[in-house]
Amino acid sequence: MTKKIKPDKDHGQKVIELFFKLFFSPYEYSLTELSRELECSKQTIGRIVDKINSSTEGIKIEDFIKDRRRFFRIKKEKIPAKEINLTQSEYGVLQMCCSFTKHLIGKEIFDQALNALGKSQALIKNRETVSEKHFGAFTPGTIDYSGHQRIIKNLITAMESSKVCKITYKSIWNQEPKIFYIKPLKLFSKDDTIYLHAQMAKAPGKVYKAPKFDPLLVIHRIVELEITEISFKFPDNFDFEKSFNQTFGVMKEDSFQAKVEFSGYAAKHVKERIWSHDQIIKEKKDDKIELTFTATSYIETVSWILSYGHEARILEPDWFVEDMQAEIKKMHELY
Repeated sequence: MTKKIKPDKDHGQKVIELFFKLFFSPYEYSLTELSRELECSKQTIGRIVDKINSSTEGIKIEDFIKDRRRFFRIKKEKIPAKEINLTQSEYGVLQMCCSFTKHLIGKEIFDQALNALGKSQALIKNRETVSEKHFGAFTPGTIDYSGHQRIIKNLITAMESSKVCKITYKSIWNQEPKIFYIKPLKLFSKDDTIYLHAQMAKAPGKVYKAPKFDPLLVIHRIVELEITEISFKFPDNFDFEKSFNQTFGVMKEDSFQAKVEFSGYAAKHVKERIWSHDQIIKEKKDDKIELTFTATSYIETVSWILSYGHEARILEPDWFVEDMQAEIKKMHELY
């Protein structure tokens, strides 16, 4: 018998999640997206849609094909106008998310989020709200994005309209900024840094040469950004979760598998977390653990292991052990 993708999530919960996702969103969702986000099979999504359509009056989920992909949506003009109440708990979660990201999104965008929260209070039935004083964020070492608000907003506009962007970018490795064209796909954050995952676009009048890896850009290093009139088609095979949230390292280079032994505090810290979806954690004597995982960024993996000091020891592969020995020798000479 086929194993359920998410056995701890019952069918009724999936029905509610799918309905609310389509009901409250102005967007259409592909069958693949819904299957991934609800953590169930595509066949289950089809059965849920059929069940909702046969059980509700006046609200129907539309099922259509676009670019050879199956999509679902609820047309908002078909929804009867009714008061939608926001619960105190829902407002509290919004307030918490807003507070947690204040330092990340910058004052201008944060103020817009606050205005949206203020308007949403009118949707709370009993008008009682959760105070922002309960939430905060630890900010030392974070980046000040207040000077990058225009670039972030323009990127959102370009992604929504599927427009190629001309950017001036100053890499941490280069003295001078470079100009190139990109297809912006997704903004995401990691360790309080905002990244843009994009695809390289053809520069006008030049021959296009596909890069080995898609551009991964740090927002605060974009010097200038211009939205062009050139449109692009969002790639059908783009899967952010598969590309970024399966292995260790935000930079995507050639992947490799590593085996590392942790002890003391490091062992407890590492054991609580997911570092790659194929990871194997083996418990050893003296409260040590052995972590086997897949990484796609050499420099990030080295920095991460070094952050645990003497409580982390690379076991495999041999070339990685030798590289770390050379790095530690340089550190010894430095001190």
